[in-house]
Formats: sequence, structure tokens, C-alpha cells
Amino acid sequence: MNGQQQQYFIGLMSGTSLDGIDAALIDFGQGITTLATHFQPFSDKLLLKLSTLTKPGYDEIKRMALAEQLLAHEYALAVKTLLAKTQLQAKDIKAIGAHGQTIRHQPSTAKQRGFSTQLLDPAMLAVETGISVVADFRRKDIALNGQGAPLVPAFHQFAFASIHSHRALVNIGGIANLTFIHSSDQIIRGYDIGPGNCLMDKWFKLHQQTKVSQQYDQNGDWAASGHIHSGLLNRLLADPYFQLPPPKSTGPEYFHLHWLKSYLKDFADISAVDVQTTLVELSAITIYQSIIHENKENRESVEIYLCGGGCHNLYLKQRLEHHLKTTCQTTASLGLDPDQVEAAAFAWLAKQRITHKPGNLPSVTGATRAGILGGVYLAG
Repeated sequence: MNGQQQQYFIGLMSGTSLDGIDAALIDFGQGITTLATHFQPFSDKLLLKLSTLTKPGYDEIKRMALAEQLLAHEYALAVKTLLAKTQLQAKDIKAIGAHGQTIRHQPSTAKQRGFSTQLLDPAMLAVETGISVVADFRRKDIALNGQGAPLVPAFHQFAFASIHSHRALVNIGGIANLTFIHSSDQIIRGYDIGPGNCLMDKWFKLHQQTKVSQQYDQNGDWAASGHIHSGLLNRLLADPYFQLPPPKSTGPEYFHLHWLKSYLKDFADISAVDVQTTLVELSAITIYQSIIHENKENRESVEIYLCGGGCHNLYLKQRLEHHLKTTCQTTASLGLDPDQVEAAAFAWLAKQRITHKPGNLPSVTGATRAGILGGVYLAG
């Protein structure tokens, strides 16, 4: 399978949903060819370590170091599983692009430079796989006064831009983010919209996990059985984050259960299922408003593509299509599995770093200029 035209890279992504590792083996020799994909759930031990690090606690430095090593080991297992699905060996792979696990993300403000912390021991990952690793992608963008996120829109431009139509790419992970690509001039806009699955997942686990085995509201079935609470919805939509102009980024450090409960205290009579229904509506409306805002000057039709775990929430998709008055497709119709878009993006970001090309979009992150992102950890 080796050849001069083939450029094999592996992308590894573990997101704010804390469900596991998405891995993709991509050939960038001629466009984008997905050779193998793999999803690997976190071990219970790793999930516990990561969950406790998302908020301040005792002896964090030691716990972070141990979690980084364990995450690197589980990343390495995912890489080995990918290779086992193909005839490729470690020596055939140019590099791994590893996002790491975000445990804190504090965007820059006018008064203070922000930071973003992704756990990973990339040197250990390189040693365990025998493949060079590119990691720590966000730090360079932040050094350039950017938000450090979202980084995926640059890949969206590479993979999905069209000269024939405007395209909106909506990744619905723990946090929902938007990439809007104008067809005529290829201007790219992108930012974190707000909560995608994070609040829905946590609320579901709080109220339903003892009744069912799944970790999330499959297909949005529980939410679909409730009613939207307009009073709560309007209060949530009035949160200051939704009023901020881009560039902007956020995370579960902001949109967490305490955030939700601070609004719920004024609605003591609302049922748990109606809260879930309202959270779906919050995600749907904020995504809808973001797409409409980006297209307000042109008022032309927009092709809308969904990716990330939230694209499988049928009730959320139904509510989004209700507001947009059009059908939303997934990126599968563009040739890329919606569950593997972010993993493919970090494979591409690794390629950008190895070939000394920029990986960020200043129009998205607010950085003062484009920069070559990531540190390289050699296998040798």
C-alpha cells in the first residue's frame, strides 16, 4: 500500500462528552480517503480520573500526570486497533495528530490572556506506537491572541468548501460549534455556539441512568416525550454568552449543571423530562440563530451539514429542521463519517504541522495571524 502519492496520518480526538476516543486513519495523498476508523470507550479508571479533573480538586498536579499517562496508553491502543484493520504498519504513518483531553478552557478577554489545557503525554504515545506525534495544537493560537478554539473550521474549509453554494457545518459534540463557508469568496466564519450535548447528557444521567443502561438520551426519545417550557427557555437564551459576538469559544466549564440549576431555581414546578425537552430546544434554537445570523446579508439558500454525536439525536434534528424550515444532512453525504470528522481534522492538522503550513483561521479564533500549530514528539 505504500506509494509516493500516499500520505498516511492518524487523527485522535476525545471530546468534552467524555465518552471515549475517536480514531481515524486518513490518506491525504489525493484528497481525503478514510482507510479505517475506530471508536474506543474510555476505561472506567480513565473516565474517573478525567471526570474529577474537570473541576478544581486536591493534588491536581499528580492526578493530571497520571491521567496523561493513562490517556496516552489508551490512545496507543486505539492506534494499534486502527493499524490492525489495515495492512499498514507504524513505519507507514507520517504522524499522529492527537488532540488530548480538554479539562479547562478559559478564553482570552480584553483584560486577560486565556489558556486551554489538554491532557496527554505525547512522548509516551510516540514511544508506545512507534509513530511521531503532533499535539498541543491550541497553545500557539492563544500565543497569537486567539481563543485557541475552534480549530476544526480550517479543516472544514479544506474538506467541504464549495464554489456553488454556501455551506454551514455544525458539529454537535458536548459543545456545538459552527463553520460557515461563503461560496463566492470562501470567507470562513466559525465559533462555539453553546451547549450541544453536554447539558442534555448530564441531565439525562442525573435523572434516567438508574432506569436504563445507556449513558445518553438515545435518539432524543426521553426529550421527545416532554414539553418545552417557554419561561425556562427564554431565561436560558438570555444568558450573556449567547449575546457575545465572535470570535468566541466555551466549554463545559461554563455550561454545566450548576449553570442550569441557577436558572431552574425560579421554576420549581418544572418536571425533569420538560427540562430535557427544553435543553434540546436551547441547542436547536441557538444553532438555528447562528446559521441565520451568518447568512443574513445574502439571504440565499444554505446547505447544512451536521456531524458529531448530536447528529444522531433525531428529536434535536427534528427541532432544528423545524426552525430552519429545511432538511439537514450529515457529512456522510459529503463522503466523511459524521462521527469521525473531528478525528480526521486532527489528522489534517498533523499534516499541516509536518509540512510547515498554518492550521488556524484568524477569522475564526481571533488570532493576529495564521500560525503553524502543535509540537512534534518524535518516535525515535
